Amino acid sequence: MTLGIGSLAPDFKAITTEGEIGFHEWLGDSWGLLFSHPEDYTPVCTTELGMVAQLEQEFVKRNMKAIALSMDTLDSHMDWKLDIEAAMNVTVRFPIIADEKGLIAQKYGMIQKGASDKKTVRSVFIIDPEKYVQLHLTYPMSIGRNFDEILRAIDALQLHAHHQVLTPANWQPSEDVIVDPKMPQDEVQSRFPDRKVSGVPYLQYSIDPTGKQ
Repeated sequence: MTLGIGSLAPDFKAITTEGEIGFHEWLGDSWGLLFSHPEDYTPVCTTELGMVAQLEQEFVKRNMKAIALSMDTLDSHMDWKLDIEAAMNVTVRFPIIADEKGLIAQKYGMIQKGASDKKTVRSVFIIDPEKYVQLHLTYPMSIGRNFDEILRAIDALQLHAHHQVLTPANWQPSEDVIVDPKMPQDEVQSRFPDRKVSGVPYLQYSIDPTGKQ
């Protein structure tokens, strides 16, 4: 089975740096950021997990829980966490899954044969409170993820979930959004009376419905 957008995120039980969890139960009614890293004690991964720790309050504001995974042992994770905290001047409070046998990684397609038979690529899954995958990104081992973009994507996903609007290329929070052309016209008229047509009738912009300006 290919896991993609709209797929139910597989549930699993795991040993983590914050204790044993059942993934769906741990996620609760929050959004989730599940991301894999190839290996402990590596420089790119150290910066990535450190960055997620730095952004802790940004995730809290968005009702997001972050959880990381690699195929290293719990002891390795616990020791490496100290390195991350020292190198990045952070406290790592999110769980790191010890997926030694790669069973969770296999469920989520995080091991890709063209990259490695034994290490996970840099996968990102954004999962909604109903446990469905809403975004999936994959980076190669050599390139660190852009967490500013990941936060932007979370904002866009949550805006769409709450207000059924679309976001244009390079959209940033508080900027104008696009009215969904599939929305019934009477609903469009009542919800977006000040919309502006841009060049073609199906491209209509409106202000951010959250009122953030």
